[in-house]
Amino acid sequence: MNLNQIHNVYFIGIGGIGMSALARYFKNIGKNVCGYDKTPSMLTTELIENGIDIHFEDNISLIPVDFCNENTLVIFTPAIPKSHSEWNYFVERNYNIRKRAEVLGIITNDTFCFAVAGTHGKTTTSAILGHILFESGADVTAFVGGIVENYNSNLIGSGKTVTVVEADEFDRSFLHLHPDIACVTSMDADHLDIYGSSEAIEDSFREFASKITDREHLFVAEELDLEGVTCAVNKEAQFKAFNVRIDDGNYIFDVQTPTEILTDLRFGLPGKHNLMNALMALAMAKTYGTSTQAIQSALASFKGIRRRFSYQIKKNNLVYIDDYAHHPTEINAVHQAVTELYPDQKVLAIFQPHLFSRTKDFIDGFAASLSAFDEVFLLDIYPARELPMEGVTSEWLLGKMTNSNKKIVAKNDLLEAIATNEAAVIVTIGAGDIGELVPTIKKRLNERV
Repeated sequence: MNLNQIHNVYFIGIGGIGMSALARYFKNIGKNVCGYDKTPSMLTTELIENGIDIHFEDNISLIPVDFCNENTLVIFTPAIPKSHSEWNYFVERNYNIRKRAEVLGIITNDTFCFAVAGTHGKTTTSAILGHILFESGADVTAFVGGIVENYNSNLIGSGKTVTVVEADEFDRSFLHLHPDIACVTSMDADHLDIYGSSEAIEDSFREFASKITDREHLFVAEELDLEGVTCAVNKEAQFKAFNVRIDDGNYIFDVQTPTEILTDLRFGLPGKHNLMNALMALAMAKTYGTSTQAIQSALASFKGIRRRFSYQIKKNNLVYIDDYAHHPTEINAVHQAVTELYPDQKVLAIFQPHLFSRTKDFIDGFAASLSAFDEVFLLDIYPARELPMEGVTSEWLLGKMTNSNKKIVAKNDLLEAIATNEAAVIVTIGAGDIGELVPTIKKRLNERV
């Protein structure tokens, strides 16, 4: 497919974080962009403000009449049901219909492509890397699975020769990519509804890794069973972060590379997992040829990602943090970071489980990770693309938690429950629509103090 011959791009499911980045990209390069999504959100509002026409009704009459099959690319999300009338309209008329991952593969095929893979850490690592390359003057476009605070966008730059993409393991999407430099941050079990077993997931990551023929251009967390350049924090590796200190809420650290030692790097995102993400981005940028000075400056100026340990309120008597964590390993990382920063404060975690299948597959892990917090509010499971599963409920998860300070809270009752709680540190956690509640939670908490 030649993108130069495409004048119009239509999205079915334009409000997704990955889809919206592609929508911004095509808008930036001069294509006519519009689309459908099931419900309005902060992301769709931002796209509309950027001049992209979006509707929220499955209605073929809302498809622009000049979007004909000769000049239009249709990009869809796998979450769209086959009964969707707009989907069937395009199928029946032989439009060029592609998954998001296929389109990313086409875009990146003619560029120098950095691909960031891993069950956890993809979004933060790709955002840091995109920021480093953009700040260094590289002709880069970075597609990020989150809104990067420095740019208030999930798209960094509009370059034509270098791309940074998240290599998403869901539905084996990352096998469509053509990376020149890549990393694998982690290979934990996830998406078992797709893969069936953790072994199948690891095999898929190995297939992705095999796309990098020069193993000096593949960077892997030290503990992974993959051949590549190893990275670690406070452990022996080819890229090693060490001498880690905390100064005014920032990490200060040194890095041993295969050829030199970089000293006194500063990075503001809390949590050892984020330090590892920064190290991975540094290793890839350094290998690409980015200067140490540019890397050091970009790490210090990186502000983070919306919904990734994102501070909403930061006062002496009240802290409110929002995070996208939706896997036990990610929740453990949030707990590590928040207790490192606020060791003597009571922490209230508000968690919305994401997907019935994920809740079922990792029920014991979720129970253990949530039980570490001082107090927990559980919302109902966010179904996303799934139908309910018998017996898989938030009540089941609550019963497995060992924390005595725990309860189910209905979404309609959440604001009042938070407002009357005495915790000094509050964290909202989850990948569902809990993110849409953040502005109202923030407003209510500001009224509390």
